[in-house]
Amino acid sequence: MVEINKIHTYTGHKGAVYSIERGATSNIFYSSGADGQIIEWDLNNLENGRLIAKLPTSVYALRFIPMYNTLVIGQNFEGIHLIDVSNRKEIGSLKTTQSQIFDIQMIGDGILIGTGDGCLIEVGLNDLKIRKQVTLSEVSLRTIAVMAGGNEIACGFSDNSFRIVDSQDFEVKKVNEGHEKSIFSGVFSPDNKLYLTGSRDAHLKFWDVDQNYTLKQSIVAHMYAINHISFHPNGEYFATASMDKTIKIWNYERRKLLKVIDKARHNGHLTSVNKLYWSDFNNYLISASDDRSLSVWDIKVTS
Repeated sequence: MVEINKIHTYTGHKGAVYSIERGATSNIFYSSGADGQIIEWDLNNLENGRLIAKLPTSVYALRFIPMYNTLVIGQNFEGIHLIDVSNRKEIGSLKTTQSQIFDIQMIGDGILIGTGDGCLIEVGLNDLKIRKQVTLSEVSLRTIAVMAGGNEIACGFSDNSFRIVDSQDFEVKKVNEGHEKSIFSGVFSPDNKLYLTGSRDAHLKFWDVDQNYTLKQSIVAHMYAINHISFHPNGEYFATASMDKTIKIWNYERRKLLKVIDKARHNGHLTSVNKLYWSDFNNYLISASDDRSLSVWDIKVTS
């Protein structure tokens, strides 16, 4: 049995919301979107957020670095900005690309950046110098996932494929053309056994890591594009967000659909759901949408 309760809806963005990122404590998170605003929200305070930065272009990607209380912001067509969130001051920037920045991840003390012109870039956190850069495709690199232990990086592209890259030298170890359309989201499962991909073709696919990423299962999971996949903190469940305006809750072990969150039944989003973040704060699921809002969901699963 799955019980869904909508806790709150945050408004404040003036355009579609594209990214959600954790904060220094479990009650804090950040969002960004088409309006270029970076906003800090507090789950203990269901009121207005705190503006951290305002950029002149859309922001698709954020990454928080707890050790430095710093937020890495990917500014489309410009590069990255590092913001000290305590005093909302920029402490560094680097023009890495003239294209979009679709994803930012961390590997050790390196910032990984995925760009609209198919590049994977690693930038040193301490000196903001490019360590490695490789063009992996002629089309967009949409999603980056770092395997636990940091040996491999999985990159999903708009050419319908994902590539497994050696984290030391960015050598491509595997190319898998597993979807019919762009891969928008890819994540490793918490137990590191599977790599999950969600695509514009609406399919959710499970790839066996130990078997050289062979396809284990494929599910037509949504009516339209799957924009994001996010795991519950305990690893037993995950959620998918879609252009079809829904959020779906799945059992990981059985790969079974448990619940659909939509407008009619749960006062869900009006338009495409772009990003999910499953917080440690009461295990709330937070969703971001083209409708300019962020919704907070309390999801309780009982056997």
